[in-house]
Amino acid sequence: MILYPAIDILDGKAVRLAQGDYNAKTEYDRDPLEAAKRWVAAGARALHIVDLDGARTGAPANLAHVERIAAAIDLPVQLGGGLRSTASVDAALAAGARRVILGTAAFRDLDFLDAAVSAHGERVVVSVDGRGGKLAAAGWLEQTEIPVESAIEQLSARGVRRFVYSNIDRDGMLTGPDLDGARSVAEVVTGSFIYSGGVASVADLEALAQLRQVNLSGVIVGKAIYEGQFDIGEAQAALDRYP
Repeated sequence: MILYPAIDILDGKAVRLAQGDYNAKTEYDRDPLEAAKRWVAAGARALHIVDLDGARTGAPANLAHVERIAAAIDLPVQLGGGLRSTASVDAALAAGARRVILGTAAFRDLDFLDAAVSAHGERVVVSVDGRGGKLAAAGWLEQTEIPVESAIEQLSARGVRRFVYSNIDRDGMLTGPDLDGARSVAEVVTGSFIYSGGVASVADLEALAQLRQVNLSGVIVGKAIYEGQFDIGEAQAALDRYP
């Protein structure tokens, strides 16, 4: 399993939101590149970047920052936020993203999803963001009644093989991971998924690893490392103990 330090970009700065609330943000770095360099120096093996402006408006807004980060570090970068057209996906990949993460558009525009998967295969990841076990969309601003597991099954049927599962109720709250949700997602994912939401300690990472789900390939962590709850090196070492 790989630890993915998160860099969420809003108004050109590295921030963290609480439960996806744009009004509940904490700014950590005025330049996202500084956050990226810090996590790489600490031992990160990959980075998870979210364009929060793009997620809110529906079109990428921070690709210049992504390009700077990808050019400055020699690690895989995955990018999500506002990727709702073929042009935006192409632009994200051209900016240096190794993988692109689709959200709302993957559910609402099946022609776009099919085209992206056909063109880019497993470089396409779909983010399934849950609140109360149901799918949330449009940068977490809209709530649906679709069970997370049903959404994953539908996407798998269309050839999606990589997912991110985020528990919005726990995101940015440091209340511990949604182990039950991770188990449920693991049961229906054909391929692999990355977990996100609530991780506050190395023990939380160990708990996820101890689920021993072979399709759980990584964990996204944001606030815990920004707040110094643990460092990236010890976190990755904990995950490495459970191959």
